[in-house]
Amino acid sequence: MAVSTFFARLSSELGVSAIWNSSRDTKLLCLQRFVRLFAYGTTTLILVLYLSDLGHSDTRIGLFMTLTLLGDVLISLVLTLFADGLGRRRILMLGSILMSASGIIFAVSGNYWVMLTASIIGVISPSGNEIGPFRAVEESTLAQLTPSTIRSDIFAWYSLLGAFGSALGSLACGWTVERLTSHGNWTSVDAYRFVFYGYAILGIFKLVLSLLLSRRCEPEPDQEERNQAKDRGTVEAEGLLAEDEEMVESPTSPRPKTPPSPSIKRKSVWPAISKASRVTLVKLCLLFAVDSLASGLVATSWVTSFFNRKFSLPEGQLGTLFSATNLVAAACGLVASSIAKRIGNVKAMVFTHLPSSIWLALIPFPSNVRLAMAFLILRSSTASMDQAPRQAFLSAVVLPSERTAVMGVVNVVKTLSQSIGPYATGWLAGTNKFWVAFLVAGAMKASYDLGMLGMFLGFKSREDQDLEQRVPSEDEEIERDENGERRR
Repeated sequence: MAVSTFFARLSSELGVSAIWNSSRDTKLLCLQRFVRLFAYGTTTLILVLYLSDLGHSDTRIGLFMTLTLLGDVLISLVLTLFADGLGRRRILMLGSILMSASGIIFAVSGNYWVMLTASIIGVISPSGNEIGPFRAVEESTLAQLTPSTIRSDIFAWYSLLGAFGSALGSLACGWTVERLTSHGNWTSVDAYRFVFYGYAILGIFKLVLSLLLSRRCEPEPDQEERNQAKDRGTVEAEGLLAEDEEMVESPTSPRPKTPPSPSIKRKSVWPAISKASRVTLVKLCLLFAVDSLASGLVATSWVTSFFNRKFSLPEGQLGTLFSATNLVAAACGLVASSIAKRIGNVKAMVFTHLPSSIWLALIPFPSNVRLAMAFLILRSSTASMDQAPRQAFLSAVVLPSERTAVMGVVNVVKTLSQSIGPYATGWLAGTNKFWVAFLVAGAMKASYDLGMLGMFLGFKSREDQDLEQRVPSEDEEIERDENGERRR
C-alpha cells in the first residue's frame, strides 16, 4: 500500500498522470515538438562546420546566422498574428512544408545566397532553439486544451520531449557524419548534405502529424461570438414559430413580422490584445530581449565550433557531448513543474536559471577539455528548468483569446534580439576573442533573472484577477441600502 501510494504521488509530482490522461491532440503536439527538435539537433551541430568547409569566413557565417534569424522574425510575426484567424492547423502545416523545402535546398546547393534565401524563407535553426511559428501556436493550443491546474505539468513534458529530441538528433548526426567520413569514404560536405536530406524527411513526417490534429485545436469563440450565436439561434426559432402560426390563421389575418436578424460582426483575423495585457507584454518583451540576445551570443552552432577549434573534438564526440547536455537538461526540466507548484512560477524561473548563467560565463576559461565540458553540462542542468514555469506563467498573465498573438509577439522579439548575437560572436571568433561572448552572455542572463524577479514577483494571473473581481469584498457584503436591505 505504501509503495503504491509513493508511486502515485511520484507520478503526480512528475506530471506522468497528466500527460498520460491528456487528450490525443495534446500528445500529437508534444510528438511534433520531439520530431522538430530532433531535426534541429541534427543541423545545429553541423551548420557552422558545413559553412566553414564550404570556404566561408567566421564573419560571413555569423552574418548568415543573423540574417536567418531576422528572416524568421518576419515569417513568425505574420504567421502567428494571423494563426487564430486563418487556422492553427494550417499554419503548422505550412511551417512543416517550409521546413522540408529548406532542408532539400541545403542538401542540393552550396551557394551562399541560395542557402541564405532558403534559411530566411524556410525553417533552419542556427541556434538549436525554436524558430518559426510552431512554438507560439502549439503553446497557445496546449494552454487551451489543458486545465490550469495541470498546465505546468503538460508544459514540462512538452519541454522535456523537445530536449530529448534535440539530444537524440545531435547524437545521431555526430556519429552518422563520423561514420560516413571515416568508414564510408565520404567527404565531410557530402556527409553534411546527407543530414540535410534527413532534415527534409522529418519535415514531411511533421506535416503528417499536423494533418492528424482535430478541430479542437482551433481557437474557441470568445464571449461576444457566443452571444451572437445565441441571438442568431433565438431569432431563427422565433421565425419558425411565426411561420407555424401563419399556417393556422385565416388568409385574411395580417402576416406577423419576423424579428429582424441582428447584425453579426464578422470575426477579424487581426488579433485584439487588451490594455492590461499590452503593459505586461512590453515588460516581458524587454526582459526576454536581454535573455535572447545573450542566447544568440552563445548559439549552439557556435559553441560546437568553439569546442571543435579549441579542443579539436571530432563530430562524433561533439554529438555525444551535446546529446549529454540535452539529456541532462531534459531530466532536470522534468522537476521544474514540481518546483513551480511549491514556490510559484516566477521564483522557479529565476532560482533555477540564475546558476546556469554563472556556469556559462566560466566555460571558455579552462584549458582542460574535461573541466570545460563539466561547466557546459552544469550549465545545461539548470538552463532549461525555467521553460515550463515560463510557459505556464505567460499563458496565465494574458487572456485565453490573446495567447497565440502574445506568444507570437514574444517569440518574434526573442528571435529578433537573438539574431544580433551570432554576427557579434562571428566577429569575436575571427579576432580570437571567442571567450568574450561567453562572459557577456552570462552577465546578461543573470541581469534578466534579477529583472524578472523584480518586476513580476507576486504578479497575479488574469484568472486570479478575474476571480477577485467576481468575489465581493467583506465591506461590500455587509453594506445595506437606505431600505435596510443587503446590497453588493
